This record gives sequence, C-alpha cells and structure tokens, in this order.
Amino acid sequence: MSSNNKTAIKNKEPLIHITKRKHMEWYQSWGVRILAIILALVICAVITSLTTGLDPLSVYGTMFKGAFGTQRKIWILGKEVAILLCISLALTPAFRMKFWNLGGEGQVLIGALVTAACMIYMKSLPQPLLILIMLVASVGAGAIWAGIPAFFKAKWDTNETLFTLMMNYVAIQLVAYFVIVWEVPKGSGKVGIINQNQMQGWLPVIGNYKYLLNILIIAGITIAMHIYLKYSKHGYEISVVGESFSTARYVGMRVGRIILRTLLISGAVCGLAGFLMVAGTDHTITTTLAGGRGFLGVMVAWLAHFNPGGMILSSFLLGFLERGASEISSMYQLNQSFGDILTGIILFFIIGSEFFINYKVSFRKKAGKEGDK
Repeated sequence: MSSNNKTAIKNKEPLIHITKRKHMEWYQSWGVRILAIILALVICAVITSLTTGLDPLSVYGTMFKGAFGTQRKIWILGKEVAILLCISLALTPAFRMKFWNLGGEGQVLIGALVTAACMIYMKSLPQPLLILIMLVASVGAGAIWAGIPAFFKAKWDTNETLFTLMMNYVAIQLVAYFVIVWEVPKGSGKVGIINQNQMQGWLPVIGNYKYLLNILIIAGITIAMHIYLKYSKHGYEISVVGESFSTARYVGMRVGRIILRTLLISGAVCGLAGFLMVAGTDHTITTTLAGGRGFLGVMVAWLAHFNPGGMILSSFLLGFLERGASEISSMYQLNQSFGDILTGIILFFIIGSEFFINYKVSFRKKAGKEGDK
C-alpha cells in the first residue's frame, strides 16, 4: 500500500480515542481528584474576582469560617453531614442492586411525618415508651413507602425510577395536609416546635452537645451497613442481582424477594433519618424538612462508589460546601445563588475527574510524520 493511501486511511481515524482503563493505582486516582479540586478553586477564584471584585482568598477563608468558625458551627456541620450520610447509606443497597431509588426524599418525609404524629397524639405516654413507639413507627413507615414500588418492580417489572420519584410528591402533599391540620397558631401555615414545654418525644441530649446522639447513632449505622454489604450473605446477593438479574435467577436466587427485602431496608433507614430530624434536631415537621437530601444522597453515594467508608468523606465535602456557600452569601451580602455557583463548579470538576480515572483519552498522531518515513 502506498504512503498516500496509508495517510488517507489514517486521516479517517477519529481524532480522539476514549478507552476504558483496566486499572489505576489509588494514589494516581487521588492525584487526579486533587488536581481537579485545585483547577476548580482556580476557576472559582477567577470568577469571584471578575464578577464581584472580592479577594478570592478572603472568600475561601470565609467558606472555612462558615464551617469551622465557632464550636456551634462545627456541631451544625456535624449534624448536617450525619443526616446526609444516613440518607446516602439508606440509598446504597438499592443502588448497588441497580434499583434506582429516587424516592429517598419521600421516605424521609414519611418517617418524619409519623414521628411528628406520635409526638402530637401520644405525648401522654412515658418518655421512653413514646420514643420507642416513634422509632418503630418511623422505621416501619419508611420501609412500607419504599416497599410499595419494590413490590410492583418484583411482581410486574415496573419502572422503579418513575415510581419512586412520583411517590416523593405524594409524601410532600401528605405532609402539607397534616401541617394545616396541626398548624400552631391556626392560619400560620406551620406546626412550630412540637411539645416545646414538656419536650415529650425529644431525644435526650448527651452532656451539652445537642447533636452528639444523632452523630453516634449514624456512626453505628455506617459500621453496620459496611458489615452488611461486605460480609453478609444478603450483601453478596445484592451484588449478584446488581450484576445481572438473569445470572441471579440462574444460580437459584429469588430476585423478587431480594428486591423487596433490600428496599424495605433502604426505606427503613430513610425513615430513621426522618425520626432523627424530628425527634433529635428540628422538633417540627415541614414539607421542606428533607431539604433535597434525598437527591443529594444519590450524589454522595455515587461519588464514594457506594462504599460506606467513602461516603463519610463525600458527605463531609458536600456539607462543607453548603455551609461555606451560605456564609459567603451572608457575609458579603451576595445572592445565595453566587455561593451555589461556586459549589456547583467545584462539584462539576470533582465529578468530571471520575471520567479521567475510569477512561483514557488519547489523540491521533499526525499523518505527516507517517508519510515522511
């Protein structure tokens, strides 16, 4: 074949080749992530300087102060990170099984709603018994809410993404209805602090640390979820079903039962998150109580590759960015959207770095060099 023909064939090749990497060492992958964060900070600095005229280093310092500036801010950050971690842990078993549970928001709200109902209608019960009933009821409600789409998926192979997503809106409307029923004072459109005087149904405070019990409970859930997914028979079955429904059926696994069981666990932990928010921190119920964490938890779980240990870091990162963005907006009297833009850029680079960890990008060599040989 002549050199001209070789050159013509080479010119028809794609300019960019994308191939999946077989393996990347852990230090290399973390190097890519750190480089992505540095690039994101540089771009955020340029945008901040051009659009606001502020010193980027001062802005970054303000973000740090917003998360760690005082002891109270540190505890608030810990509370936010813990709840986000709890919800992401709840979603992980379903996502490992490739059941796309986008209903975390609704499952949390249902758990919170049942908790609030127990606090309002059963406040005459002894405190330990009331808290136990609230816990069982919230966990059960979350499990049932997740179990409904799981049953339809297992029985008739319905689309779980749409099913779980739509159930969020049903949960929001249920909460909206009961907020009107329980509103104090009437016409205010909000429930207010439940049992503020007697503190019936409130979780106990350890020492002077209001959020410590929540953090300890969620730390225990993290350890338990890691053991469950990595070392239990159920965790192995979840992995097999996630790889292939057909393979799981071929080796004798009852896929429908595994789907239902996994979603009951997922919903139960979401319900527990709702219980911890109402009984442990907020002591009220609103339609925005979950605050989008049901969707943010998906990102936390994905960034950590559905590893409970990695979710601690990704939850911390997102919690830090949220607190920092809020501090920027209040300190410099900027629109809340500005802080969210900086957060979005940083997240975009972090998520984008995963592409370069998993895939290799190579460019076509110049045809001229081939023809000169």
